[in-house]
Amino acid sequence: MEKFTKLSGVAAPMPLVNIDTDMIIPKQFLKTIQRSGLGKNLFDEMRYTTEGQEIPDFVLNKPAYRNAQIIVAGENFGCGSSREHAPWALLDFGIRCVISTSFADIFYNNCFKNGILPIVLPQEEVDKLMDDAQRGANAVVTVDLESQTITGPDGGTITFEVDAFRKHCLMNGLDDIGLTLEKSAAIEVFEAQAAQSRPWV
Repeated sequence: MEKFTKLSGVAAPMPLVNIDTDMIIPKQFLKTIQRSGLGKNLFDEMRYTTEGQEIPDFVLNKPAYRNAQIIVAGENFGCGSSREHAPWALLDFGIRCVISTSFADIFYNNCFKNGILPIVLPQEEVDKLMDDAQRGANAVVTVDLESQTITGPDGGTITFEVDAFRKHCLMNGLDDIGLTLEKSAAIEVFEAQAAQSRPWV
């Protein structure tokens, strides 16, 4: 998993509330178990017509936001059915951080396991960032995980809270497999001892 330490990127405004996982990545794209290639179908039903043409008014189709790395969203982001494909699609598009007043629990947990930082802020602070994000290509926001700060285009700073263990995992690029591999030496010792004491197993 790619480390997350400090991110400076364009923030895309998505003020809709209850953006669910089916909006993030519709069910017809869940047939794959590959983490790559889903970015082109991120927000598919909002980005494209039924004929596959881009919808110009959708935020990520606008030139200023095509390379957005941050989404500033309405409340309850990632609600709906449990699907790890949702953070996969965001990450494959290039989104590394989502800021909202609230997230669905499963989606929130899946973000950390896939290298995306979900940040929960009070409504008034999300409103400020939403206003910043509406500046288009000038909406460059810096998220510093180590200092737990968000710096807006005008230099204003907002602090955020994050669980210490999850912060450690993101900053060191550790998903569940990575955490297990950190204990590989101890696992090898255990396996060697087990093989000696129970050779019949």
